[in-house]
Amino acid sequence: MQIVTLEPWTDADLDILRRANTPELTVYLGGPETEDALAARHAEYLAGGDAVAMFRIAVDGADAGYAGWWEQDHDGAPAYEVGCVVEPAWQGRGVAAAALAEIVQRALAAGGGRPVVGYANAENEASHALCRRVGFSLEGTGMFPGAHPDEQPVAVNVWVIRPG
Repeated sequence: MQIVTLEPWTDADLDILRRANTPELTVYLGGPETEDALAARHAEYLAGGDAVAMFRIAVDGADAGYAGWWEQDHDGAPAYEVGCVVEPAWQGRGVAAAALAEIVQRALAAGGGRPVVGYANAENEASHALCRRVGFSLEGTGMFPGAHPDEQPVAVNVWVIRPG
């Protein structure tokens, strides 16, 4: 049986962002980022604080992706948005579900009553299945700005887990 753990984000984890920066893994996120954008995101993850909590996903000690939560306004109230990226070699093995379930528990514990929210591209069936598996409820749909200034807004499904 594989053991999925979440390890604190460190300076050495920039390579995990680089490995996940492929057309395959970013197709629903607006496509690959520039090296400068990756470096800025990595610095944000390292700074952490109360606003961001990012973790390296390890499976039996091997790097498999990353997951975390960050502060987000949801329907006019504070929430934690969660996200999870699992490298192709680990997909379909329950890694994303185990990692996301743990992230949700940690966010709920840190959240002071905040809901946990996942915004999944409306076309991303794998993310919708993952949200259902982890216990999110579909509460609606919305539009997110494109990931890049020249992109159209993106339709998303709004998945929520409320504390209690």
